Amino acid sequence: MKRILVLVVFASIILHGLHAADDAGLDDSLQSSFGLLVSKSFSDKAAAIRDIAASGNPHSIRVLSSLLDGNLYFHKKNQSMILVSATTTKEYEIFDLLTGKLIETRSKKELRKRYKKVVINNKLRGLLNEKLATLTIFSEDKSTRLTSVRNILKTLNPSAVKLLRDAITQETDQDVKELMRICIAVFDARSEIPEIQLAAINTLSGSLYPEARTVLEQLKTTQFDRTGADSPLLQAVNSSLQAIELKAGVYKQVENIFFGLSLGSVLLLAAVGLAITFGVMGVINMAHGEMLMLGAYTTFVVQQLMPNSIEYSLFVAIPAAFVVTGLAGIGIERGIIRYLYGRPLETLLATFGLSLVLQQLVRSVFSPLNRSVVTPQWMSGSFEFNPVLSLTYNRMYIVVFALLVLFGLLWLLKKTSFGLQLRAVTQNRVMAKAMGIRTDRVDALAFGLGSGIAGIGGVALSQLTNVGPNLGQAYIVDSFMVVVFGGVGNLWGTFFGAMILGIANKFLEPVMGAVFAKILVLVFIILFIQKYPRGMFALKGRAAEG
Repeated sequence: MKRILVLVVFASIILHGLHAADDAGLDDSLQSSFGLLVSKSFSDKAAAIRDIAASGNPHSIRVLSSLLDGNLYFHKKNQSMILVSATTTKEYEIFDLLTGKLIETRSKKELRKRYKKVVINNKLRGLLNEKLATLTIFSEDKSTRLTSVRNILKTLNPSAVKLLRDAITQETDQDVKELMRICIAVFDARSEIPEIQLAAINTLSGSLYPEARTVLEQLKTTQFDRTGADSPLLQAVNSSLQAIELKAGVYKQVENIFFGLSLGSVLLLAAVGLAITFGVMGVINMAHGEMLMLGAYTTFVVQQLMPNSIEYSLFVAIPAAFVVTGLAGIGIERGIIRYLYGRPLETLLATFGLSLVLQQLVRSVFSPLNRSVVTPQWMSGSFEFNPVLSLTYNRMYIVVFALLVLFGLLWLLKKTSFGLQLRAVTQNRVMAKAMGIRTDRVDALAFGLGSGIAGIGGVALSQLTNVGPNLGQAYIVDSFMVVVFGGVGNLWGTFFGAMILGIANKFLEPVMGAVFAKILVLVFIILFIQKYPRGMFALKGRAAEG
């Protein structure tokens, strides 16, 4: 038994030594090149890049990618290479370049004191793109191959195009193959042989890549100067550019609809609470926009309290903002509004004054300067549908979030006793009170609910813009327009009104400017209300019809 144990220990030692030797061998193939990378000479760095790409080392892609992204640093004393990544807390995580293990976390000042960035120029970036493309174009992963071909498209040269011509014969994925054809066509469009040039121009017809449009615009100028307007090549260029403009225009409209839906989602979150309070109590609450502001500032405070957990901060900020603004709404109703029922003008003036007080309070506590709220990593970035259309994740999440809030509120109104009482008070307050419903309690809770929803709307808004004391003022008028246009007190009317006005604004603003677009929308709503005084979805009930 002892002999077996000794043999096992001895074998493990040998295997560990072989593994360590193997790792050392892998690293040794890069060490000499690392010495050239820290040189001040760009020619030495170019030689190092070529050596690393030709080494066959499995770490080569990581090293070259880090260098291209500007994340490659070296220790000032021992010149060891590291990978640096910025965090959301203004600190920098330092990783071992070859193993990818986290070494330490340092501030920007400490990072600069101990480490130095490997600097490159545009010529080296072109070389890096070329070498990375060579290393990754035959990868088994489709996304890696697509990235490789995109990098080649940015820095086309004869050797890279030759590589593409060889790779396209082996490519099986249609998306990658199509991008390869575009790259080759962009290169061939500058050919001196008319037949090759014409075939390339036809291939580029309708392509949305900016490089395709650029080369066609250049050809349009040169061909007109050289041959005049009757050239077949010039006609082909014009036809291809028209196809590109048509397709790009379609996707531009899709982008406008997406941005309109995201704006409509913010308006929905801002207006749905107003629809409740306005519908139940008939109160014109000019301080409703400040509930948005308080919700946004709650998000800022939550992130300050949990700086190391930014990724989860919104899950804390949403209920916190609802509670803060909901309690504020109940306090406003109990302290001010209930004494002014039946006097709408005085209510308007009182809430307008309250909005100024809340703005000044925020300025005194947080200063008049705008505050920036950090967007979590899972909400950052965008989904690139094609080169001219990318949908940002933060706006997509806000659209989904607004729909969840709407359906949650519909469930509350349809399936709970509070919802039943709220609907009864909305339709006929006198009859509801005669049936034993405590209308004053319903008023306070409705005001708190509406303010709370505006608060979580402020959380969503903080992911789109900076947080400041005047944040709510930009949405209060639009919120009232949504409520009146959709139908006072009707949630589905508020939903459709918000989406219609959001999309209309995004289509009109590029054509006539933001101010004139809002004026045109306001005129449209005035004319619409003249025809349909109760909005698109009028409430049913004796009080509503009276």
